[in-house]
Amino acid sequence: MKKLINDPSSVVADALVGVAAAHPDTLVVHRDPDFVRRADSPVPGKVALVSGGGSGHEPLHTGFVGPGMLDVSCPGAIFTSPSANQIYAAASSVATEAGVLFVVKNYTGDRLNFTMAAEWLAGGGIATELVIVDDDVAVENSTHTAGRRGTGATLFVEKIAGAAAELGKPLAEVADIARRVNANARSMGLALTSSTVPHVGSPNFEIGDDEIEMGVGIHGEPGRRRIPIASARELVAGLAEAVVSDLPFAAGDRVIALTNGLGGTPLIELYVVAGELASFCAARSIVISRTLVGSYITALEMAGCTITLLRLDDELLDLWDAPVSTPALRW
Repeated sequence: MKKLINDPSSVVADALVGVAAAHPDTLVVHRDPDFVRRADSPVPGKVALVSGGGSGHEPLHTGFVGPGMLDVSCPGAIFTSPSANQIYAAASSVATEAGVLFVVKNYTGDRLNFTMAAEWLAGGGIATELVIVDDDVAVENSTHTAGRRGTGATLFVEKIAGAAAELGKPLAEVADIARRVNANARSMGLALTSSTVPHVGSPNFEIGDDEIEMGVGIHGEPGRRRIPIASARELVAGLAEAVVSDLPFAAGDRVIALTNGLGGTPLIELYVVAGELASFCAARSIVISRTLVGSYITALEMAGCTITLLRLDDELLDLWDAPVSTPALRW
C-alpha cells in the first residue's frame, strides 16, 4: 500500500487539518465531534442543509460546503457513517428558525444515524425534513444499503436544494425540490480497479487486469456483472442504456449529464466517456442542457466512473445555474 498519509488511523483527522488550512476564510472545521460548516453560518431565515457520510468520497460532502450548497458536512471514518451525536452537533451549529434539511445517501448506517439526529433536533423545536438519495440503478440491495444506493444524484440534490434554500424558500418547498431531483435522476458506474482502505491495507475486492465490474458501488460493492475489458464506447453504452431505460428517459427530455471519476481515472479518460455519453444521448434525442465532468464523488483511488442523468424542468435548470461558491463547485 502506497499512500500519502501519516498513519492509517489518523487519515480523516489529518485531512481535516488540511481543509482548515486550505479554506480558513470560508470554512470552519470543528473537531470532536468532527464537522465542517460555512464560516457565515447559521444564516438567519435560511433553511440549513446538512449532509455527510463516510470519508473517502471527497470532494463529497465537505467540498460542497458553502453558499449555494451545504451549510455543514459530517465526515465519518472512511466508508463509515458519521455517528448520530456527530450529526446532531453539526446540525445544531447551523440550525435556524427556517428549519433543517438532511440529505442522506441510501446506506443503512447513514439512514439510521441521520434519522436519529433529525428526530433529536425536531424534539428540540427545530423543524426538520429528511431526503433519501437512491439513484443507482445497478442493484436493488447490497451489503451497505436497503434498496438502491445513493450516488451521483447526491451532488444534484445538494446543489439544487442548496440554491432553493439560498433564495429563502421554506423548508417544505426545499424538501420537495430535493425529492423531485432524486426522483428524476439515475446513475450507474463501473470499476477498472479496486480501492484500498488505509486501515485495512489491502484491496476491497479482487479484479483481473482484463475485467470490468459493471454497476460497482462507491464502497466497492459488487455490481450487475463482471465482463471482459471493452472499448469506452461499449462500456458507456452499457451504463447509459441501464440509466435511460430505468426512468425511462424519452426523446426530447432535457438533462444534466454528470461524468464522474471514482478517484483513480485521468480526466482525459473522463472526457472520452463524456463524449460517448453525449453521442449516446444524441442518438436518442435526449438533449444535454448542462454537462459536468470531473471527480466529484470518489471511492478513494478506485479507477472507474459513474454517469448520472437528471431530467430537467425550467425550475430545476434555473436552480442548477444559480450561483454557488464551495471548494469543489463554483460559478
